[in-house]
Amino acid sequence: MKKLVDLHVHSTFSDGVCTPQELVSMAKSAGLTAIAIADHDTVAGVDQAITAGIAVGVEVLPAIEFSVEFKGYRDVHLLGYCLDHRDPILLDTLDAFREKREKRGGAIVERLNEKLRFEGRERISQEAVSALAGGSLGRPHIAQILIRQGLVKDMQEAFVRYLIPCDVPKRYFPIAEAIDLIRRLHGAAVLAHPMHITKEHCELVSIIDSLVPLGLDGIESWHNGATANDSAFLSAVAEKRGLICTGGSDFHGIEEGVAMGIGRGELQVGYESVALLKGLHEGRLIPGAPSSPPPARRGRAGDRRECP
Repeated sequence: MKKLVDLHVHSTFSDGVCTPQELVSMAKSAGLTAIAIADHDTVAGVDQAITAGIAVGVEVLPAIEFSVEFKGYRDVHLLGYCLDHRDPILLDTLDAFREKREKRGGAIVERLNEKLRFEGRERISQEAVSALAGGSLGRPHIAQILIRQGLVKDMQEAFVRYLIPCDVPKRYFPIAEAIDLIRRLHGAAVLAHPMHITKEHCELVSIIDSLVPLGLDGIESWHNGATANDSAFLSAVAEKRGLICTGGSDFHGIEEGVAMGIGRGELQVGYESVALLKGLHEGRLIPGAPSSPPPARRGRAGDRRECP
């Protein structure tokens, strides 16, 4: 029987609605062998998940999902797997980033409260939102408070009516900086849900070929935004460039019709992805060597700017 995994789930420490322990329990019930808690710009929930996983026999990979910027593209995210999530420099970097994110959350609440005041409705409390967020404050935390106060009926209404109109732009990591950080921590840098960046295959090849010299290690070939043809295309791109293929549901607990392990019903990611990620991590662990990024991988001659 094939061992299945989900390498992209989110907890309450970023913008998910389930605790790390709940996610591990759900993974166990779903028959998954391994998961990766890949919260946005935080690793605060990783240790809780690892401990819960040991107790029930579910392997938990340390992971993170960086919000990154690259050549003006929107919705570019970078997954880091098997990295040293307790590294002091990483934690300091994430703390500084979280402070900026908290300010964004506060600004969104201010805008939202102004809209509520104009509508003659009850304001929401910044303190209540912050208390709900176990780590990095996200818009779903604000949405949950709106639901609790009876101001909206569900997540969709919260986003459509308030959170999208009252949004404040995020701060993003430069992608080269994020890749360097992941690799310095012996991790694997994987481009998340590429089809969210652009649906144009040749444009994606150009993007990926620009990232390979920076040290990109893999592509999330299987995800909810990819059709079967998209996944086959992404897998072919990865194989041609010597990149690892990963996959995950991007489960937050708020998306209608998305379940851990199977996404919208078609997702099936084998344990082979975990084995490759762990092998890359172990190959970068050199006893006694200082923490520094390994040399960037170069694509083979003739790979650049081509559609497979």
